[in-house]
Amino acid sequence: MRKKEKKMTVLITGATGLVGQELVSLLLQNGFTVHYLSTSKSKLVSQNNYKGFYWNPKTSEIDLNALTDVEVIVHLAGASVAKKWTSSYKEEIIESRVLSTRLLYKTLQKNSHQVKQIVSASAIGIYPNDLSYIYHETDNKVDNSFLGNVVKQWEEEVNQFEKLHIKVAKIRIGIVLAKNGGALQEMAKPIKIGVGAAFGSGEQYQSWIHIQDLVGIFQFVIQNQLSGVFNGVAPYPVTNAELTKAIAKTLGKPLFLPNIPQFVMKIMLGEMHQILFSSQHVSCRKLLDLKYQFKFASLDKALNDLLK
Repeated sequence: MRKKEKKMTVLITGATGLVGQELVSLLLQNGFTVHYLSTSKSKLVSQNNYKGFYWNPKTSEIDLNALTDVEVIVHLAGASVAKKWTSSYKEEIIESRVLSTRLLYKTLQKNSHQVKQIVSASAIGIYPNDLSYIYHETDNKVDNSFLGNVVKQWEEEVNQFEKLHIKVAKIRIGIVLAKNGGALQEMAKPIKIGVGAAFGSGEQYQSWIHIQDLVGIFQFVIQNQLSGVFNGVAPYPVTNAELTKAIAKTLGKPLFLPNIPQFVMKIMLGEMHQILFSSQHVSCRKLLDLKYQFKFASLDKALNDLLK
């Protein structure tokens, strides 16, 4: 029985992104075979336990060989929200998630396969902006912002897989702290040159997670064949002011500038500035109750690992 589990084949979308690369490397280390879908033919490699296949959700093209022996699909594909939200880019943010999910669904619906579970990325941006409330997976209010709407549509598409008797797990991801990109590196840039400051009141909660713990959660959900919603955040969320101070302390840099007013960031980033000012205090109690063990539960430990 153990042997079969070791050889499980997982199909990943968005495998070349920040989280995807880290997840691929963790799964390969643990004996999984990884297939991945890419819209770029130049990114396709074929090794013994790591194979790329072409797809194009916009034209509904997909290489069916990608599904050979696959028991689990991990769906991470989606255009980055960390780019200026022009109206055409907003469409791309939604379409990249909805069309890709729909193509996977239709492909499984029409073809024979062995898929038992889909584990999809989602985002804590679905939860309404609130300075004091603590969100759990059972909370079903949706933020009335663009991001709230994106996540709602995305999750609704993923839920369709239940009709095919496939287990559906959704991981609502917080602010991912990583070495090679993502929010932390952007936040550290101004601090490194001595011009770091908190945003707005600095009181907004930022539910963060170390990238190694995030991919660990994906693997945990796969290995335990879990379904439902999971908050992919560390146990101790912090306010924006606390996060800014902790980064400065880790880098040994002073913080002396006043907080950056919201209108300034709105001018610079447009509507996307909401990400920096929105407050979501999110609980990971459900994962802790299932005995998931965080490597980086404390922010100091995570920052020391990533910034030093």
